[in-house]
Amino acid sequence: MTFQEFRCLRVIDCKQGAVRAVRYNVDGTYCLTCGSDKKLKLWNHKTGLLLKTYGGHADEVTDAAGSCESSNIVTASLDKSIIYWDVSTGAPVRRLRGHAGGVKCVCFNEDSSIAISGGRDNAVFCWDIRTRRLEPVQMMREAKDCITSVLCNENKIITASLDGCVRYYDIRVGELTCDKVGVPITYLTMTRDEQCLLAACQDSVVRLLDCDSGGLLSEYKGSESDDYHIECGIMSNDAHILSGSSNGDAIVWDLLEGKILQNVEISKTGGVVHSLATHPKLNEILFARRRDVYVYSTEVEDEIMDIL
Repeated sequence: MTFQEFRCLRVIDCKQGAVRAVRYNVDGTYCLTCGSDKKLKLWNHKTGLLLKTYGGHADEVTDAAGSCESSNIVTASLDKSIIYWDVSTGAPVRRLRGHAGGVKCVCFNEDSSIAISGGRDNAVFCWDIRTRRLEPVQMMREAKDCITSVLCNENKIITASLDGCVRYYDIRVGELTCDKVGVPITYLTMTRDEQCLLAACQDSVVRLLDCDSGGLLSEYKGSESDDYHIECGIMSNDAHILSGSSNGDAIVWDLLEGKILQNVEISKTGGVVHSLATHPKLNEILFARRRDVYVYSTEVEDEIMDIL
C-alpha cells in the first residue's frame, strides 16, 4: 500500500484561548475543542462552522469525549470536576466532583454508561452517569503521579501516568497489571484491533507496547517533546502512527517498519503541536496548535466513497 501525504484542508481559529485538546465524536462527523477559556466547542470541521459552545467549568477544559450515540459529552477540567452534557441543549446534566486536583483526562466505557476520569491527584474514578449518584462507583489510587490518559474497552480500564507505568484494570476478575515503561507517559492510545498500545513519552520517543504481554514492540523517534504533554495517534488502518511535536511539526511513521513517512509542517513559525485526533474511518487528522485547529487529509475521494 503506497503512502499518500497529508495536506492541509482547513485552519479553524477556535477563539477560545489556547486549545488544550481536540477530539472527534464517535463517527468522526464532528469535532470537539477544549479551551483555556473554560469552554468546550462543537464544530463541523469540514466547513469550519461552530455548532455549539458549552460553558460551565470554572477553569481550563483539558479533555472531552462524546458518547457512543453522540447525544452526550463528558468534559474534564482543572476545576477538579467533570461535567456530563446534553449535546443538543448545551446544558450540563450533571457535575461530578471528587478529585482532589485538576482532572486531566476522561473517557466513556463502551456503552457510555460509565465515565472514567484521571487527575493530578494520581487517582482514576469511575462514575455511573445514568443514575443520580454523585460519588464515584470505583476509585483507583495506585499511580504515584499525575494520570495523563484513560482508555476503556469491554474488559479493561487502561491508564497511563507520569510515574512511567501503564496500568491495566481487568473489570471481569478485578485484577491489576502494571507495566513499567520507565519514562513519564504523556498520552496513550490503542490500535483498532486492541492488540497494541501507543505511548507518547516525555523523552521524545513514541513506544508501541503489546497489550497482552506489556512488551516493547517498537520505538519511533523524530518528534520533540521538550517536557510538553504531546499526544500521539494511530490511523484507522492501523498502518500509520503519528505524533505532535514541540517545534511546530507533526511526524507520521510506518507502524511496522518504524521509518518516517512524512514530516508535516503545521506552522513555519513554530508553536507546540500538542493535541491531535485521528478520524475513526477516513485518512483525516485534526491537529491543535495554540488557538487553532488544523484539518489534514490525503483527499482521496474514491477511498472516502468506498468507506462511506
